[in-house]
Amino acid sequence: MTEPMQRLTFERFQALAEAYGGDVSRWPEEVRDAAALAVAEAPLVTAKILAAAGELDAALDAWRPQLASHALREAIIAAAPRVRRGLGLAGWLTRAGLGAGLAAACAAGVVAGAQVSLLSQAPAGAAAVASALTGYEAIALDGSSSEEAAG
Repeated sequence: MTEPMQRLTFERFQALAEAYGGDVSRWPEEVRDAAALAVAEAPLVTAKILAAAGELDAALDAWRPQLASHALREAIIAAAPRVRRGLGLAGWLTRAGLGAGLAAACAAGVVAGAQVSLLSQAPAGAAAVASALTGYEAIALDGSSSEEAAG
């Protein structure tokens, strides 16, 4: 079932003509039938609105930007910043050296951190290990205690 066509007010018709121009075929498809109905019902008013929009369309279609003069073009090109050339092999070696230095500093930091962490820990004696391990013999691998498994 199709929806009933909504009528356009003259204000809405004029707003559409100002937005989309004097050629109704350029208007959104959903309002074209309503526009055609408005033109049929009030041809003098709608023709005046479409003619005014058509004049603006013609003026906009006829407008062309001016071309820049040769002197202006040359002045713009002369004022443009120059392209910097690469530093070649010396620049590449400088950047590679900086990267290698950064990598070496990172590796030295990792080694130093590992050495400091090893030195800060006291060696564990047999008594310390035995006291740390007491109380774990009752725990089974599946999470239940050995007393529960026996009972």
